[in-house]
Amino acid sequence: MTADNLGYGDVGCYGNEKVLTPHIDRLASQGVRLTDFYTGAPSCTPSRAALLTGRYPLRNGLNHQLRREENMGVGLRLSEKLIPAYLKSGGYATACFGKWNLGFGEGYRPTERGFDEYFGNASGNCDYYTHVYDGRNDLFRDTESVEVEGYSTDLWADAAIDFMKRHRKDPFFVYLPFNAPHFPNAKNKSPGAPVIWQAPDEAFAAYGWSPDETEVLKRYYAVITALDTATGRVLKALKDFGLAEDTLVMWYSDNGAFMLDERRGLGFASNAPLRDGGVTVYEGGIRVPAIVRWPGRIPAGSECAQPLIAMDLSVLCLEAAGVALPQNRTLDGRNPIGTLAGNAPSPHDKLFWLWKQGKAGTGVAVRAGDYKLLRPGSDQPFALFNLREDIGESRDIADSNPELVTSLKKDIERWREQVKEN
Repeated sequence: MTADNLGYGDVGCYGNEKVLTPHIDRLASQGVRLTDFYTGAPSCTPSRAALLTGRYPLRNGLNHQLRREENMGVGLRLSEKLIPAYLKSGGYATACFGKWNLGFGEGYRPTERGFDEYFGNASGNCDYYTHVYDGRNDLFRDTESVEVEGYSTDLWADAAIDFMKRHRKDPFFVYLPFNAPHFPNAKNKSPGAPVIWQAPDEAFAAYGWSPDETEVLKRYYAVITALDTATGRVLKALKDFGLAEDTLVMWYSDNGAFMLDERRGLGFASNAPLRDGGVTVYEGGIRVPAIVRWPGRIPAGSECAQPLIAMDLSVLCLEAAGVALPQNRTLDGRNPIGTLAGNAPSPHDKLFWLWKQGKAGTGVAVRAGDYKLLRPGSDQPFALFNLREDIGESRDIADSNPELVTSLKKDIERWREQVKEN
């Protein structure tokens, strides 16, 4: 399960004492809460491609956010193989329910990339109730456009529960990419419709608020609580079907929350205590809340402070299913089970990011142990931070550590060259 633009500081078990996320918090108490987990990119499209391929965006060729007109066309290149395609060789039934955002032209759609079933929004962020994106219906079942009434978060959860019920006697893989709590967009609204966070009445009632509440932060929290409720329903279904003890559950946010201008009425998400947010290579853009539950393999109520990245979950899926890792392509993920169980350090000496962010140029970063070297944009200098001592990246120590800066710069260049060769 993935959330959409959910901030590091937007979940109860990550320190937010005001938002209501009891089901996600309970999931953390049943598995391991990751404090140093990273997504493959600070934006929706490349982060999803990284998860599903197990490869850095620079390696899989999709290292930018699909533009509005691109969503219904070419996306993740067809030479890339996705998790479900690997798992089908192991007899797994596979399904995707929710936000795709990887290209929906012929050949690029979920059911043409290894998923047996798909129901969700093809593009980046549809309206929660009308499912409109850029003036058109964005809701699809398999490859056909459909119109279905309902709140998108609940629709995706319902579809996942139905799939698990039908396949409860078989091995299955469900990719459940919720489109919440992605911010509302005026281009996805009818003329004159308010650009506000949308949630079911029950989500507002959980706080004792009216569905007509106008305070933006309260409406945002209601969206998160609706996401939490849907997560809880999926987890309850696993228990009701007798599958909870035998199912690996992975939950995280696709990238950090976007720190949008408050004048737009959207600047209320939180990545606290991290710096900045989505579309940046600061921690707020790439370090995200993450939880993994695997009864009997991962201690309940544990915490992992070792650096891991989303592509590791790709490898974990294959390892858990007993499917051999490919020999004809490079996977950047590593098996994290020893780290998640508390028996081993991170399988990575270093983690890398390179993000093409439009006018700001290319952001690049490397994390090596406690240290992180980053350049936020092409025309800006490199900065060095000790994340153990300065999680908020507020004290640049590059000037006092010139040799380390030089060494990490060389690591970045070597990584880029190695990726080009593979």
